[in-house]
Amino acid sequence: QVQLIESGGGLVQTGGSLRLSCAVSGGTLRTYSMGWFRQAPGKEREFVSAIRWTGDRTFSPDSLKDRFTISRDNAKNTMDLQMNNLKPEDTAVYYCVAKRGDFSGSWYSYDYWGQGTQVTVSS
Repeated sequence: QVQLIESGGGLVQTGGSLRLSCAVSGGTLRTYSMGWFRQAPGKEREFVSAIRWTGDRTFSPDSLKDRFTISRDNAKNTMDLQMNNLKPEDTAVYYCVAKRGDFSGSWYSYDYWGQGTQVTVSS
């Protein structure tokens, strides 16, 4: 049974940085595109970033791409999200996701989800 395990969340001040990691256990997702979604209390799930299984293409909303960088290491079965210049509105639970084929900004197209890791940005 493939599982996605997130780590790296925590509390940080405005302007700080965090690096989230997603480890794949129980199998390999080397031919799966992977990504991140987030959800803040009372808000809808929001697409953050995604990376193709080859690692050569990424996709992020214009509002985040200047501050967030996604990467993956297929040899290690891991994916990271580097988040810089964090703002209070980035506070949310961040979820690692994976899907067959190319990446997508739609949460319902993803086959696997992690349990989530909390990111809190204080003002």
